[in-house]
Parts: sequence; structure tokens; C-alpha cells
Amino acid sequence: MVEFAALYFGAPLAIALFLPPGHLFTALAVFSLAGMLLLWLTGGFRWRSLVRGWRRIPWLEVAGIALATLVAGWAILSWTRPGSLFLLLQARPDFLLVIFALYPILSALPQELIFRPLFFHRYGAILPAGKAAIALNAFVFSFAHLMYWSWIVALMTFVGGWIFGRAYLRYGFPAAFVLHAVAGNMLFAVGMGAYFYTGNVQRPF
Repeated sequence: MVEFAALYFGAPLAIALFLPPGHLFTALAVFSLAGMLLLWLTGGFRWRSLVRGWRRIPWLEVAGIALATLVAGWAILSWTRPGSLFLLLQARPDFLLVIFALYPILSALPQELIFRPLFFHRYGAILPAGKAAIALNAFVFSFAHLMYWSWIVALMTFVGGWIFGRAYLRYGFPAAFVLHAVAGNMLFAVGMGAYFYTGNVQRPF
């Protein structure tokens, strides 16, 4: 329980308070390596499960989250930052393609490893039952994004965490990874990089 609290609450809080925003990917890489070590030390985890289950990916849900992310991003930006709507798509479509290629591997994959297999396997014995475990998973996933200091980011990542956690338990790791990758790419496509780009982070103190 102490390790769980340190990993999922202490570390994100320290990052949000002290880590320079430009070091996010370094922190994510360290977290990923530490997570894999902890998963290996736990024992009993079927590593092959990370690459099994591609046939069970709910493609209708993938299409649904892509559409929902675009609509939600459009609504939020229309209300808060209309100048950011589809800005990257219009100004730098080449860079958007780079994001589409790299975000799934450099961001979505390590996050999913930390917040799905590690969370549910290593700490399964201390988790609540049923949907409460998914709710807790969504909460810690949202809390991990505290460094953005945005209630919009907190709300969107909570919803996303719930969807990804549910998909992991129901369909397996590939489904959670694909859903996360598609949702993230759609966020940048619609212009939500205004909230999710670390270069825009401003601490409220």
C-alpha cells in the first residue's frame, strides 16, 4: 500500500510541483522502466498478454472514442480557446503526422504499461472489487496528469482512464493501448495540444 501510494500519488505530486515541464518524457521513461521492474518482481504475470488479444479489439469502440474525442475537443476549444481549433492541422500538418506516428509508442504505450498491467496485477490484492477498481484506476490516471494544472485535462483523463481500464480488463492490453493511442492522436488533431503540450504548462504558483 505504501508503494502504491508512492508510485501513483507521491511521484505525480512531486513531478507536478518540482519537475521542469520539458523533462516529462524523461520522467515517463524512468517510470516505465521502474514499472516493468516491479511487474517482473511481482511474478505470475503473463508477459505474452501484452501482445495477445488483437483480435478482441472492439473497433466500434475505437471509432466511437475517436469521434467522441474530436467532438469533446471541438466543444471545449470553441468555448475556451477557439484560436487553437485544428491549429496544428492547418499550420503544421507534417508535424501532426509525426505526432500520429510517435505518440502511440512514446507516450500511450508506457502510460498503459504503468496504469493497466502494473496497476491491476501487482496491486490487485489491495484494490476494491468491481467497478470501484476501474474508478480508482481512472482517478490515479487523472492524478498523474496533475502537472498540467488544468481541470479540463483532469476531467478528460479521468474519463479516458475509465475507458482504458475497462477495456484492459474486458479485452486485454492491445485494446487499451489502441484506444489510448487513438484518443491521444485525436486530441492533437483537434487542437487540444493547447492543454496537453508540456511547453504550455504554467504552474499556478
